[in-house]
Amino acid sequence: MSDPMNVLAPEHRRLRIGDAWRDAASGATFVVEDPATGKTIAEVADADVVDGLAALDAASKAMAEWAATPPRKRSELLTATYRALTERSEEVARLITLEMGKPLAEARGEVAYGAEFFRWFAEEAVRVEGRYNTAPAGGYRILTVPKPVGPCVFVTPWNFPLAMGARKIAPALAAGCTTITKPAAQTPLTMLFLARIMEEVGVPPGVVNVVTTERAGEVVSALLADRRTRKLSFTGSTEVGRVLLRQAADNVLRTSMELGGNAALIVCADADLDVALDGAMVAKMRNIGESCIAANRIYVEEPVREEFTARFAKRMGALSVGHGLDDGVDVGALIDEASVTKIDELVADAVNRGARVLVGGERPDGPGHFYPPTVLVDVPEDARMLEAEIFGPVAPIISFTSDDEVMAKANDTEHGLVGYVFTRDLQRALRFTEGLETGMVGINRGLISDPSAPFGGVKQSGIGKEGSHEGILEYLDVTYAAIDLP
Repeated sequence: MSDPMNVLAPEHRRLRIGDAWRDAASGATFVVEDPATGKTIAEVADADVVDGLAALDAASKAMAEWAATPPRKRSELLTATYRALTERSEEVARLITLEMGKPLAEARGEVAYGAEFFRWFAEEAVRVEGRYNTAPAGGYRILTVPKPVGPCVFVTPWNFPLAMGARKIAPALAAGCTTITKPAAQTPLTMLFLARIMEEVGVPPGVVNVVTTERAGEVVSALLADRRTRKLSFTGSTEVGRVLLRQAADNVLRTSMELGGNAALIVCADADLDVALDGAMVAKMRNIGESCIAANRIYVEEPVREEFTARFAKRMGALSVGHGLDDGVDVGALIDEASVTKIDELVADAVNRGARVLVGGERPDGPGHFYPPTVLVDVPEDARMLEAEIFGPVAPIISFTSDDEVMAKANDTEHGLVGYVFTRDLQRALRFTEGLETGMVGINRGLISDPSAPFGGVKQSGIGKEGSHEGILEYLDVTYAAIDLP
């Protein structure tokens, strides 16, 4: 296989600040590993607070000019980014697989998904509108003017190293904001490659800054404490989100939070089981299960439980595990050893409490961070995996006998990101849509992510929406002017 690292020259493994690629002020670096082998694939600059504030300097200096850039020009640059990503899809996909572990086919899907945010928000950039109307009481006019919120700080996760950055950067630039992105330390290379592409298509210096670091806490804290920062968007765990919200409160920052999930996937007895099986496989195994919207708990109505479980276990057991760049691999490596250990402990806990393993359940020997696709049945309600976000290829199956019962179980969590329902009864589907305490619902569908749809949760799964028209509103303040006009 060709070396994906050939697409990222050493000079582009440094910090992107203003108009330069620079080393960390301290000269420090950290290593990036291939999770399938544990081998080092690159060293990148390890920023500290000095570097983070330098990036904020650059974003602040570029802010006024970028905000004044005609929307059509901003739109054209976003379109150019979309085209460049599409043209270089294979290079980006191989880089994603190398640093994150997912199979190449899934990485290609992420590139297409991530690129689409740039196309979508290129179209939204020229449709930001205010309004002018007569006040209801008469005597004056109401004028509203949308304005970019200002420099934005983005903290992105490792599981979708391109798409999660694109989902934030594209609407911010469309609205006229400048950005500083702190990618996950496990997967910084893809974001650096995106910054290089955006530089090449002509995005002005200081508009897109990327700060890689293993000292995320201190660097991000310093950025949030600086009054020049006006917006924080974070994708990651609920625990870290709570910490960032507390820090953001000091300067009353605009925040968008896409946090943890504990999705219930519900298969009703009247469902088309072929559709339900296809949907469950996607909802559980997309991205190796390392997704906030992954099906964490699978509830199957009793009359079809036995058939669904047998067919689902057979499909899970047929998936091939290996290096994501190898041909024919369905399930790649998990991101690190801690993830494997956590999943192994959750499975052991469930088994110790009475669950049975139908497929998988044992971590393999050898190098890399692998765990096999696993299906468990008879999972008791006190099993930790029904409360924890599994974030891996493990599927607990639980039976239910009534809609009220399963609705109560599905909602019995602090999270509220997404739920999935499979039924051929329209009224039943609508009752679940209204009754599930989630920001999103997939009806007879296991894949819901779409740049044209509002992505986000309720309860402790987040604040705000990403994608769709709502996504650009997160980056706009509204000024209201009262104009005296009898």
